[in-house]
Amino acid sequence: METIRSFINNHSFKRLLIFSILVFLLYMLRSMINLILITFIFSFLLDRLVNIVSNKFNLHRKLTVLISYLLIIGLLSIGVIKYLPIIIVEISQLVTQLQLFLTQPHDHVLVNYVLGMIETKQISNYLEQGFTFLLKYFSGMSKVGIQIMMSLVLSLFFLLEKPKLIEFTSKFKHSKIAPFYNEIEFFAKKFVLTFGKVLEAQFIIALVNCGLTTLALWIMGFPQLMGLSILIFFLGLIPVAGVIISLIPLCAIAYTIGGIMQVIYILIVITIIHAVEAYILNPKLMSSKTDLPVFYTFIVLIFSEHFFGVWGLIVGIPVFVFFLDVLDVRNKKQIN
Repeated sequence: METIRSFINNHSFKRLLIFSILVFLLYMLRSMINLILITFIFSFLLDRLVNIVSNKFNLHRKLTVLISYLLIIGLLSIGVIKYLPIIIVEISQLVTQLQLFLTQPHDHVLVNYVLGMIETKQISNYLEQGFTFLLKYFSGMSKVGIQIMMSLVLSLFFLLEKPKLIEFTSKFKHSKIAPFYNEIEFFAKKFVLTFGKVLEAQFIIALVNCGLTTLALWIMGFPQLMGLSILIFFLGLIPVAGVIISLIPLCAIAYTIGGIMQVIYILIVITIIHAVEAYILNPKLMSSKTDLPVFYTFIVLIFSEHFFGVWGLIVGIPVFVFFLDVLDVRNKKQIN
């Protein structure tokens, strides 16, 4: 009996039990996962932006929050009214162009061989599903738009009342549910420092990657630049695999407009941009504990996509890094 009691009172057991309860609650709220994730992303990224701007220009925090949100709402409104119809048309054209390229015969032996490999591995089906999802996503913006607006409102109130929220929440530390609160606080801090940091890094890398690639495509005379830039940005949020997946439509369009030499040029451009990302951006934005082997990265992406769909590709690596941090998995650089 004493052994059972000591096991139940064990701190590690309590932490594991509370963590299991939190995971179960998130599973029960899976229908709201879009709203939860988008709200967290907005709150985290805009909080970092507000802190930087208010500290640099010595502005009042609430004023900075309001100006930031007015700018975001204004840009979103212009994007939806002016550019959304163009993006939908361009993505539709990209889907048609890619389908034609994959189905029609080609004279070049290497191109036919690569297309045969793609068909054998069913990569074309996955790519078509991805384009179809993207098209449906932008076509059915009403539901997504409502979720984004709700997330913006929630994150706005969170940032406006952040000091008051922290003060109020800290009262639970001395309440009857103090043990439960302490563990939630532990996981929340870990989550923000790992999940948030990695997600922020992925977002910045995707923006830089999108900007550089779009500039290169514009110089090379690629069509449907707006649709391609949206596609490149979303794929840029997927670590490692996003670069590989984006090569298929880019190489297909390059071959259509300029033959095999244009394909070689686009491969060189993507290699250079990926090198900038790997050797300059990653070391500056990512901590050493996020330096995962490529094999682990792909395994995490495969399983997270299977269980969580498209969101799994974006948040799979940050969640995995969060678990590593909770389990205190450290590499030699961190230990030293």
